Amino acid sequence: MKLHTLGSWGGYPFQDAGTTSFLITSQDGFTLLMDAGSRAVNELEKVLSPMDLDAVIISHYHPDHVADLGVLGHYRLLYPKKEKKVLPVYGHDEDAVRFGQITMPGALDGHAYDVASGTSIGPFDITFIKTVHPVVCYAMRITERQTGQVLVFTGDTGYFEGLADFTRDADLFLADVYLFEGHENHPAHLTSKEAGEIAKEAGVKRLVLTHLPQFPDEGMETKDHLEVLRQQAQVYAGVIPVDLALPHREWDLGEGAQ
Repeated sequence: MKLHTLGSWGGYPFQDAGTTSFLITSQDGFTLLMDAGSRAVNELEKVLSPMDLDAVIISHYHPDHVADLGVLGHYRLLYPKKEKKVLPVYGHDEDAVRFGQITMPGALDGHAYDVASGTSIGPFDITFIKTVHPVVCYAMRITERQTGQVLVFTGDTGYFEGLADFTRDADLFLADVYLFEGHENHPAHLTSKEAGEIAKEAGVKRLVLTHLPQFPDEGMETKDHLEVLRQQAQVYAGVIPVDLALPHREWDLGEGAQ
């Protein structure tokens, strides 16, 4: 399984880069778009035609995670190609209005994922856990059946008991880290410290930070605040490698970062 960053800013696009969106590719070539934040379509075009996507999965319906979902539908509906298939898009149905907006006739077909028993999408088996966030959001544990490789994505979340168990032994832990150390127990996002501690407790092979902050904390004097964020997480993760989900960085869960 490969994970490719399309966008990783939290909240809003910044300096020619977009918000949360990742491309997951299975060993046999199945492609799954995980969240569709701003600029997702443009960044996806650099690595894969949006017409060739196999499926989409959405953690929650905040704009920085779905901003490009509608234009992805327009792209597939209007693109001059004779053979077009309707793209399955998976999301939770606990917000009936937003779930209903997933479907775009002729382009996108909304499916509710099964948060109780899990859902299979192509070569992936996916289980879910509700996170701590102002709107309903689900973290995902994605297992590739052929390889047994495991990716855990937090979606957006504050710290809660049970997240480490959900993340246990993952090959890659993709964590929402919008906050620097010192803001623990936030009601919407993890801190660098919390992400590092969860990674260590869960025994993951690699921690990748996403939903990144555009600016350092007030009073923090640094020319590279994202490296400070990474280093803070590294302290608590111990020997587990910690990376930043910078645009177009890619990880092969069987090999490591590219």
